[in-house]
Amino acid sequence: MKTATFLTWITLSAASFGWTEHFTFENIATPPGMDPQVGAMDRMPDGRLAVAFHRGEVMFYNPADGSWKLFATGLQEPLGMLTEADGSLLVMQRAELTRLKDTDGDGSADDYETVFDDFGMSGNYHEFSYGPARDAEGNLFIVLGIASNGAPMAAEIRGEFSEIGQVDFKGMTTSETWGKNRGPAGRMYARVKWRGWVLKLSPDGKTMEPYASGFRSPNGIGFDAKGRLLITDNQGDWRPTSPLYDVRQGGFYGHPASLVWKKGWNGGDPRLMDVAKLDAMQVTAAGYFPQGELANSPTWPVIIPKGAFSEGMAGQTVIGEMNQPNLVRVLDDEVDGVFQTALVPMFDGSPLGIGNNRMVFGNDGSLYVGKTALSWAGSKGMTKIKWNGKPFLSLEKIKALPKGFALRFSQPIDANTLKTLSVKRHTYEYHQGYGAPKKNEEVLEITGAKLSDDGMMVTLDVGVLKEKYLYLIDMTGLLSKEGGKILGAKAWYHVVKAPK
Repeated sequence: MKTATFLTWITLSAASFGWTEHFTFENIATPPGMDPQVGAMDRMPDGRLAVAFHRGEVMFYNPADGSWKLFATGLQEPLGMLTEADGSLLVMQRAELTRLKDTDGDGSADDYETVFDDFGMSGNYHEFSYGPARDAEGNLFIVLGIASNGAPMAAEIRGEFSEIGQVDFKGMTTSETWGKNRGPAGRMYARVKWRGWVLKLSPDGKTMEPYASGFRSPNGIGFDAKGRLLITDNQGDWRPTSPLYDVRQGGFYGHPASLVWKKGWNGGDPRLMDVAKLDAMQVTAAGYFPQGELANSPTWPVIIPKGAFSEGMAGQTVIGEMNQPNLVRVLDDEVDGVFQTALVPMFDGSPLGIGNNRMVFGNDGSLYVGKTALSWAGSKGMTKIKWNGKPFLSLEKIKALPKGFALRFSQPIDANTLKTLSVKRHTYEYHQGYGAPKKNEEVLEITGAKLSDDGMMVTLDVGVLKEKYLYLIDMTGLLSKEGGKILGAKAWYHVVKAPK
């Protein structure tokens, strides 16, 4: 299948500055007749893009000529994909991890191999399946979402069933179950096995080990440039705002529903446990996306390759976002071996728009963003973002200090604009309710703002840092020495471990 190579260019007036001065934003025409909601993307060895659409088609897009070719059909809600050296694709469907192979060389998949399906399904609409991500040894990682009390289970389920957590409403209609399961179930639940867990698979998918628990609706999984397994989750019950996790084996990541499948679990209904005890069990998030400010529904993490954006961004992680018109860049830091991050908006105020569900970098460094909406806020189609090579002012690195932060920028700063900096902090309450407002909000006095000799490092003194506080550093008024405005003007740093 080949469509006309017409590309819709999004342009702003010549007087517009910011992201569009440095990047082009180009809408990619998707094949006619296709539901253009993107659930998975990856790059093939030859530079083509593999794209999975919401209705189950997998197609190849050739950036060289704008053509599309159908590779596979009939998949169920694909939400993750990895390419393999031989041209096969690993695709995470709702019900299984599948390998798509073209065995006769005609360019279409003729072998749909089940790689792994040993996890439970209740038929609830919210039991999404995400992944896979591959580590340096070739092991595969998937993560399973839990069910919602807003809809029923099916009459027939797959796998082991747990009686813990709610009344039995299998096979009922949504209207029949609405209200009945809200109290006994909790808002989200894991009645079938391994919901809310990360599962580690051997490279061939034949062996599995439960890896980590406590996830709700984790619509993003991937390894960063340093080999850390990053997972994003969505605000909701037991989630004061959307978190970013550095996932380690054996960790519990906050949502208690999945604990019923923990080996040897005999604690009854985990949502009825003492909240303080659950809080002490959970691994603290490496970062937070403040709801309504930075992100409402973060998605897939990908590594920025060298040459794609500015030099200082190479090797960093960028994360998609469904409901805010931006992406999110991750700035790494470590204190005494504890990983923590600052999260910075990217392409805010640009023509990118919302619905940014899946991403992949092309061979030329262009970023392709696949959009989706489903029944939530979002969009459809694909957008290509290309840097024109023109330098711009951005925050490149951040380091927590005993009494503040060191900020490294891509260009020398105009010292006269340091007075525009501001810093605030707040916490969140961990509780069973849906989301949580900010607590302990405080505007901090900046008692010192020192500029390095080269003008590219700013050291801020704001007093002793407090653990489990989210710090907002507002850099909106900063200018470069040449007068350029900063792109990505806010940074939210989560202090997991405070430096001494």
